[in-house]
Amino acid sequence: MEPSARNARLQPYRDDFAEESRMKLADFICFGATISQLQATDRNGVIGELVNSLHKAGRLSRDNKDKITRAIIRRENEASTGLGKGVAVPHVKHAAVTTPVAVVGLSGAGIDFKALDKRPVYSVILLVSPADDAESHLKTMECLFGHLQNEKFRSFLRQAKTAAEVEDLLREADENPSL
Repeated sequence: MEPSARNARLQPYRDDFAEESRMKLADFICFGATISQLQATDRNGVIGELVNSLHKAGRLSRDNKDKITRAIIRRENEASTGLGKGVAVPHVKHAAVTTPVAVVGLSGAGIDFKALDKRPVYSVILLVSPADDAESHLKTMECLFGHLQNEKFRSFLRQAKTAAEVEDLLREADENPSL
């Protein structure tokens, strides 16, 4: 059998495997913690607001909430996670979680995250990953960045006005990665 025929015959199996093994946004985004209108106006305030929202949603304990906030701010002071194009992904690996968890926050006014393009950030996705599971952290970041590279996805995210609209967009992006 020629290699091209073999590859064509195996393609459906590869596609099924890729679909099953591909991480989805709904696997780690805590929709119950989404903040569609951030109140904070500075980077550290936004980080605190988003971590507190994860705490209120039951994803972080009170003690860990403060430790994680400090750890993310410390990480952010080392190097900005403002990717440019209106997006920031503050993140940290921490022993307080056993699986990756993230929260989405949106700002109509924009926040100075010291982004690479020096422009304000309107969409923030804060991520906390297990300290002892580098693979899950990398898969989560790969999933996030795959979507955030898409201009249409970033645009729709910025236009979302409610937590329900954010959830709908992220679930649709899971089903249609080209969104």
